[in-house]
Amino acid sequence: MFKKFRKGHVDWQQFLCGVPARDYIFQNASYEEQIKQAAELIKNADAVIVGAGAGASTAAGIQYGGKRFTENFSEFIEKYGSQYMTDMYAAGFYPFPSEEAKWGYWSKHALLNRFIPPALSLYTDLFEMVKDKEYFVLTTNVDHQFLKAGFSGDRIFATQGDYGEIQCQRGCHQKVYDSEELFHKMDEARKDCLIPTELVPKCPVCGGNMAMHLRCDNYFVEDESWHEAADRYADFLERIEGKEVVLLELGVGFNTPIIIRFPFEKMVRESDSFSLIRLNMDEAVVPESFGDRAIGIGGDMAKAITDLKGMIS
Repeated sequence: MFKKFRKGHVDWQQFLCGVPARDYIFQNASYEEQIKQAAELIKNADAVIVGAGAGASTAAGIQYGGKRFTENFSEFIEKYGSQYMTDMYAAGFYPFPSEEAKWGYWSKHALLNRFIPPALSLYTDLFEMVKDKEYFVLTTNVDHQFLKAGFSGDRIFATQGDYGEIQCQRGCHQKVYDSEELFHKMDEARKDCLIPTELVPKCPVCGGNMAMHLRCDNYFVEDESWHEAADRYADFLERIEGKEVVLLELGVGFNTPIIIRFPFEKMVRESDSFSLIRLNMDEAVVPESFGDRAIGIGGDMAKAITDLKGMIS
Protein backbone atom coordinates (compact mmCIF):
# COMPACT_ATOMS: atom_id res chain seq x y z
CA MET A 1 0.00 0.00 0.00
CA PHE A 2 2.76 2.44 0.94
CA LYS A 3 5.82 3.05 -1.19
CA LYS A 4 9.16 3.04 0.57
CA PHE A 5 11.86 5.69 0.38
CA ARG A 6 14.84 6.93 2.40
CA LYS A 7 16.42 3.80 3.88
CA GLY A 8 13.25 1.79 3.44
CA HIS A 9 10.90 4.17 5.27
CA VAL A 10 7.40 4.97 4.01
CA ASP A 11 6.78 8.21 2.18
CA TRP A 12 4.86 10.40 4.64
CA GLN A 13 3.28 12.36 1.79
CA GLN A 14 1.15 9.31 1.01
CA PHE A 15 -0.73 9.75 4.28
CA LEU A 16 -1.84 13.27 3.43
CA CYS A 17 -4.99 14.41 1.65
CA GLY A 18 -5.92 17.92 0.54
CA VAL A 19 -9.40 17.17 -0.74
CA PRO A 20 -12.27 18.37 1.50
CA ALA A 21 -15.75 16.91 1.44
CA ARG A 22 -18.38 18.84 -0.52
CA ASP A 23 -21.40 17.83 1.50
CA TYR A 24 -20.69 18.82 5.12
CA ILE A 25 -23.67 19.00 7.45
CA PHE A 26 -24.36 19.49 11.13
CA GLN A 27 -26.39 16.47 12.15
CA ASN A 28 -29.85 16.86 13.67
CA ALA A 29 -29.71 13.92 16.08
CA SER A 30 -29.79 14.66 19.81
CA TYR A 31 -26.59 14.57 21.84
CA GLU A 32 -27.81 11.53 23.78
CA GLU A 33 -28.59 9.66 20.58
CA GLN A 34 -25.20 10.52 19.10
CA ILE A 35 -23.33 9.34 22.19
CA LYS A 36 -25.27 6.07 22.16
CA GLN A 37 -24.52 5.50 18.46
CA ALA A 38 -20.84 6.39 18.89
CA ALA A 39 -20.48 4.03 21.85
CA GLU A 40 -21.96 1.18 19.81
CA LEU A 41 -19.56 1.84 16.94
CA ILE A 42 -16.57 1.73 19.29
CA LYS A 43 -17.82 -1.38 21.08
CA ASN A 44 -18.24 -3.24 17.81
CA ALA A 45 -15.01 -2.05 16.23
CA ASP A 46 -12.07 -4.35 15.60
CA ALA A 47 -9.72 -1.36 15.69
CA VAL A 48 -9.72 2.33 16.55
CA ILE A 49 -7.54 5.07 15.11
CA VAL A 50 -7.49 8.16 17.31
CA GLY A 51 -6.75 11.36 15.44
CA ALA A 52 -6.16 14.30 17.77
CA GLY A 53 -5.61 17.98 17.13
CA ALA A 54 -5.17 21.06 19.28
CA GLY A 55 -8.82 21.09 20.30
CA ALA A 56 -8.34 17.88 22.28
CA SER A 57 -5.75 19.36 24.61
CA THR A 58 -7.70 22.62 24.88
CA ALA A 59 -10.75 20.63 25.99
CA ALA A 60 -8.53 18.69 28.42
CA GLY A 61 -7.40 21.92 30.11
CA ILE A 62 -4.19 22.95 28.34
CA GLN A 63 -5.53 26.31 27.25
CA TYR A 64 -3.14 28.74 25.58
CA GLY A 65 -5.13 31.89 26.24
CA GLY A 66 -7.18 33.60 28.91
CA LYS A 67 -6.34 33.47 32.60
CA ARG A 68 -3.86 30.63 32.24
CA PHE A 69 -1.79 32.76 29.87
CA THR A 70 -2.01 36.08 31.70
CA GLU A 71 -1.19 34.54 35.08
CA ASN A 72 1.83 32.58 33.87
CA PHE A 73 3.27 35.03 31.35
CA SER A 74 2.56 38.40 32.94
CA GLU A 75 6.23 39.45 32.83
CA PHE A 76 6.42 38.69 29.11
CA ILE A 77 3.18 40.57 28.41
CA GLU A 78 4.50 43.58 30.30
CA LYS A 79 7.90 43.47 28.59
CA TYR A 80 6.84 42.86 24.99
CA GLY A 81 3.34 44.34 24.93
CA SER A 82 -0.16 42.91 25.21
CA GLN A 83 -0.83 43.64 21.53
CA TYR A 84 1.76 40.98 20.65
CA MET A 85 1.46 38.67 23.63
CA THR A 86 -2.22 37.75 23.26
CA ASP A 87 -1.87 34.02 24.00
CA MET A 88 0.84 31.37 24.19
CA TYR A 89 0.52 30.44 20.53
CA ALA A 90 0.80 34.00 19.21
CA ALA A 91 3.60 34.79 21.65
CA GLY A 92 5.72 32.04 20.13
CA PHE A 93 5.87 34.00 16.86
CA TYR A 94 7.12 37.17 18.51
CA PRO A 95 10.40 38.38 16.88
CA PHE A 96 12.47 37.99 20.02
CA PRO A 97 15.54 40.29 19.90
CA SER A 98 18.02 37.64 21.04
CA GLU A 99 18.50 33.95 21.68
CA GLU A 100 18.42 34.72 25.39
CA ALA A 101 14.96 36.23 24.94
CA LYS A 102 13.70 33.44 22.66
CA TRP A 103 14.67 30.67 25.05
CA GLY A 104 13.45 32.69 28.00
CA TYR A 105 9.98 32.37 26.52
CA TRP A 106 10.11 28.90 24.99
CA SER A 107 11.59 27.16 28.03
CA LYS A 108 8.69 28.40 30.16
CA HIS A 109 6.17 27.55 27.45
CA ALA A 110 7.47 23.98 27.18
CA LEU A 111 7.54 23.43 30.92
CA LEU A 112 4.00 24.72 31.34
CA ASN A 113 2.50 22.71 28.50
CA ARG A 114 4.67 19.60 28.20
CA PHE A 115 6.52 18.77 31.42
CA ILE A 116 4.47 20.12 34.34
CA PRO A 117 0.92 18.94 33.51
CA PRO A 118 0.05 15.40 34.65
CA ALA A 119 -1.98 13.05 32.50
CA LEU A 120 -5.29 14.89 32.10
CA SER A 121 -8.62 13.14 32.59
CA LEU A 122 -9.78 13.50 28.97
CA TYR A 123 -6.77 11.48 27.88
CA THR A 124 -6.95 8.91 30.65
CA ASP A 125 -10.67 8.40 29.94
CA LEU A 126 -9.83 8.01 26.26
CA PHE A 127 -7.21 5.39 27.08
CA GLU A 128 -9.69 3.42 29.17
CA MET A 129 -12.06 3.43 26.18
CA VAL A 130 -9.63 1.99 23.65
CA LYS A 131 -6.93 0.15 25.63
CA ASP A 132 -8.45 -3.27 24.96
CA LYS A 133 -8.85 -2.57 21.25
CA GLU A 134 -6.29 -2.69 18.50
CA TYR A 135 -5.54 1.04 18.38
CA PHE A 136 -3.20 3.65 16.97
CA VAL A 137 -2.85 7.39 17.66
CA LEU A 138 -2.16 9.96 14.96
CA THR A 139 -1.72 13.42 16.46
CA THR A 140 -0.52 16.90 15.61
CA ASN A 141 -0.24 17.70 19.32
CA VAL A 142 3.20 18.12 20.88
CA ASP A 143 2.38 17.98 24.59
CA HIS A 144 2.99 14.24 25.27
CA GLN A 145 -0.45 13.73 26.86
CA PHE A 146 -1.10 10.42 25.11
CA LEU A 147 2.06 8.85 26.50
CA LYS A 148 1.35 10.24 29.98
CA ALA A 149 -2.14 8.74 29.90
CA GLY A 150 -0.85 5.24 29.25
CA PHE A 151 -0.94 4.89 25.46
CA SER A 152 1.93 2.80 24.13
CA GLY A 153 4.70 4.83 22.56
CA ASP A 154 4.84 2.26 19.74
CA ARG A 155 1.27 3.18 18.83
CA ILE A 156 1.68 6.95 18.64
CA PHE A 157 2.75 9.03 15.66
CA ALA A 158 3.20 12.69 16.66
CA THR A 159 3.68 14.21 13.22
CA GLN A 160 4.49 17.79 14.21
CA GLY A 161 7.22 17.37 16.81
CA ASP A 162 7.55 17.48 20.59
CA TYR A 163 7.80 20.36 23.07
CA GLY A 164 10.38 18.27 24.91
CA GLU A 165 12.92 18.31 22.10
CA ILE A 166 15.11 20.81 20.27
CA GLN A 167 16.86 20.66 16.91
CA CYS A 168 19.27 22.60 14.73
CA GLN A 169 17.38 25.69 13.58
CA ARG A 170 18.51 25.05 10.00
CA GLY A 171 18.07 21.28 10.21
CA CYS A 172 21.71 20.66 9.28
CA HIS A 173 21.46 17.07 10.55
CA GLN A 174 18.58 14.69 11.21
CA LYS A 175 18.72 14.43 14.96
CA VAL A 176 16.73 15.92 17.86
CA TYR A 177 17.80 16.45 21.48
CA ASP A 178 15.96 15.98 24.77
CA SER A 179 15.60 19.35 26.48
CA GLU A 180 13.88 18.71 29.81
CA GLU A 181 16.92 19.26 32.01
CA LEU A 182 18.02 22.30 30.00
CA PHE A 183 14.57 23.92 30.18
CA HIS A 184 14.48 23.51 33.95
CA LYS A 185 17.87 25.20 34.21
CA MET A 186 16.67 28.03 31.97
CA ASP A 187 13.54 28.47 34.04
CA GLU A 188 15.49 28.68 37.30
CA ALA A 189 18.03 31.15 35.89
CA ARG A 190 15.68 33.42 33.93
CA LYS A 191 15.62 37.10 34.89
CA ASP A 192 13.65 39.85 33.18
CA CYS A 193 12.42 37.26 30.66
CA LEU A 194 16.00 36.41 29.64
CA ILE A 195 18.15 33.35 30.23
CA PRO A 196 21.93 33.57 30.78
CA THR A 197 23.99 33.46 27.59
CA GLU A 198 25.81 30.34 28.76
CA LEU A 199 22.52 28.40 28.66
CA VAL A 200 21.73 29.30 25.04
CA PRO A 201 21.90 25.99 23.11
CA LYS A 202 24.04 25.73 20.01
CA CYS A 203 23.98 23.08 17.31
CA PRO A 204 26.67 20.47 18.07
CA VAL A 205 27.29 19.97 14.34
CA CYS A 206 27.25 23.39 12.65
CA GLY A 207 27.49 25.62 15.73
CA GLY A 208 24.38 27.56 14.73
CA ASN A 209 21.25 28.37 16.69
CA MET A 210 18.85 25.72 17.91
CA ALA A 211 15.06 25.74 17.73
CA MET A 212 12.08 23.93 19.19
CA HIS A 213 11.33 20.65 17.45
CA LEU A 214 8.10 21.95 15.95
CA ARG A 215 6.97 21.85 12.34
CA CYS A 216 6.82 25.54 11.50
CA ASP A 217 9.11 25.76 8.44
CA ASN A 218 10.99 23.63 5.93
CA TYR A 219 13.77 22.87 8.42
CA PHE A 220 11.71 20.54 10.62
CA VAL A 221 13.80 17.48 11.49
CA GLU A 222 12.28 14.11 10.73
CA ASP A 223 14.70 11.89 12.60
CA GLU A 224 14.90 8.09 12.64
CA SER A 225 12.35 7.78 15.46
CA TRP A 226 9.91 9.99 13.53
CA HIS A 227 10.22 7.80 10.43
CA GLU A 228 9.88 4.62 12.47
CA ALA A 229 6.60 5.96 13.91
CA ALA A 230 5.39 6.69 10.38
CA ASP A 231 6.33 3.15 9.36
CA ARG A 232 4.37 1.69 12.27
CA TYR A 233 1.32 3.74 11.29
CA ALA A 234 1.58 2.47 7.71
CA ASP A 235 1.91 -1.10 8.97
CA PHE A 236 -1.14 -0.62 11.18
CA LEU A 237 -3.24 0.65 8.26
CA GLU A 238 -2.27 -2.37 6.19
CA ARG A 239 -3.00 -4.75 9.07
CA ILE A 240 -6.54 -3.47 9.66
CA GLU A 241 -7.58 -3.45 6.02
CA GLY A 242 -11.00 -5.10 5.73
CA LYS A 243 -11.70 -4.91 9.48
CA GLU A 244 -14.36 -2.84 11.23
CA VAL A 245 -12.51 0.36 12.08
CA VAL A 246 -13.59 3.50 13.92
CA LEU A 247 -11.76 6.74 13.21
CA LEU A 248 -12.13 8.74 16.41
CA GLU A 249 -11.25 12.34 15.56
CA LEU A 250 -10.79 14.82 18.41
CA GLY A 251 -10.46 18.59 18.07
CA VAL A 252 -9.18 18.68 14.49
CA GLY A 253 -10.19 21.86 12.70
CA PHE A 254 -9.36 23.38 9.34
CA ASN A 255 -5.94 24.78 10.30
CA THR A 256 -4.00 21.72 9.08
CA PRO A 257 -6.79 19.40 7.83
CA ILE A 258 -4.55 17.54 5.37
CA ILE A 259 -2.94 15.49 8.15
CA ILE A 260 -5.97 14.02 9.97
CA ARG A 261 -9.34 15.49 9.00
CA PHE A 262 -9.27 15.03 5.22
CA PRO A 263 -7.35 11.72 5.29
CA PHE A 264 -9.90 10.29 7.74
CA GLU A 265 -12.72 11.30 5.40
CA LYS A 266 -10.84 9.74 2.49
CA MET A 267 -10.54 6.43 4.37
CA VAL A 268 -14.28 6.35 5.05
CA ARG A 269 -15.04 7.12 1.40
CA GLU A 270 -12.77 4.31 0.24
CA SER A 271 -13.76 1.58 2.71
CA ASP A 272 -17.25 0.51 3.74
CA SER A 273 -15.86 -0.98 6.96
CA PHE A 274 -14.60 2.39 8.26
CA SER A 275 -16.68 4.80 10.35
CA LEU A 276 -15.95 8.31 11.58
CA ILE A 277 -16.71 9.80 14.99
CA ARG A 278 -15.83 13.50 14.94
CA LEU A 279 -15.75 15.45 18.23
CA ASN A 280 -15.26 19.17 17.77
CA MET A 281 -16.39 22.22 19.71
CA ASP A 282 -17.55 24.29 16.72
CA GLU A 283 -16.69 22.30 13.57
CA ALA A 284 -18.37 18.93 14.04
CA VAL A 285 -19.62 18.85 10.47
CA VAL A 286 -19.48 15.49 8.69
CA PRO A 287 -20.11 14.50 5.06
CA GLU A 288 -23.80 13.79 4.55
CA SER A 289 -22.95 11.03 2.10
CA PHE A 290 -21.42 8.97 4.91
CA GLY A 291 -24.87 8.40 6.38
CA ASP A 292 -24.82 6.43 9.63
CA ARG A 293 -21.07 5.79 9.23
CA ALA A 294 -20.34 9.29 10.50
CA ILE A 295 -21.25 10.99 13.77
CA GLY A 296 -20.39 14.64 14.41
CA ILE A 297 -20.62 15.61 18.07
CA GLY A 298 -20.22 19.30 18.89
CA GLY A 299 -19.78 21.17 22.15
CA ASP A 300 -17.96 20.02 25.28
CA MET A 301 -15.51 17.31 24.20
CA ALA A 302 -14.42 16.41 27.73
CA LYS A 303 -18.05 15.66 28.65
CA ALA A 304 -18.53 13.63 25.47
CA ILE A 305 -15.46 11.50 26.21
CA THR A 306 -16.63 10.94 29.80
CA ASP A 307 -20.10 9.98 28.61
CA LEU A 308 -18.70 7.64 25.95
CA LYS A 309 -16.45 5.98 28.50
CA GLY A 310 -19.44 5.44 30.79
CA MET A 311 -21.39 3.67 28.06
CA ILE A 312 -18.47 1.55 26.86
CA SER A 313 -17.04 0.44 30.22
